Amino acid sequence: MNDFSEPADETLMLAYAGGDMAAFEQLYARHRTRLYRFLLRQLRDQALADEFFQDVWQRVITAREGWKPEAAFTTWLFRIAHNRLTDHWRALKHRPPAPVDGDERAARVPDPETPERILSDFEQRRRLQLALAELPDDQREVLQLRLEQELTLEEIGEITGVGRETVKSRLRYAMDKLRARLSE
Repeated sequence: MNDFSEPADETLMLAYAGGDMAAFEQLYARHRTRLYRFLLRQLRDQALADEFFQDVWQRVITAREGWKPEAAFTTWLFRIAHNRLTDHWRALKHRPPAPVDGDERAARVPDPETPERILSDFEQRRRLQLALAELPDDQREVLQLRLEQELTLEEIGEITGVGRETVKSRLRYAMDKLRARLSE
């Protein structure tokens, strides 16, 4: 070997495993075209080939620290690609094809988080807040103690210093006023 020869793939991979990013860039530049052509010929779908290409390189990156030069780097790289393709073909056998009208079906499924729905929920909460603010203080207090704190009528009576029947009356009046206000 002379000083002008390129380092072997295995040497570059070991350097990359040690943290040398330039070594990875050299490996990538050296093998990207061959790997991509292989995937594209196997899949016959450019978008899928792009996805698999990225996935294979991601697996190389993930496995770099544990990589051992037991086989040629090229063999290892294409073995990753082969295994990824095998998984893909196996999954297709177990997955029925998408229905012809799949896009139409998906469009008919309501989306609960539409901007209109979010705005509607916000408007309902705002109307409730305004209606609560309009209640007399004693009615709003017992209503909040009952609904927010989930206290019993007796506990609310102890807190507010009124009897159980007064608490019930205040709750009933508060609920009636809220219903009337929110039905407008």
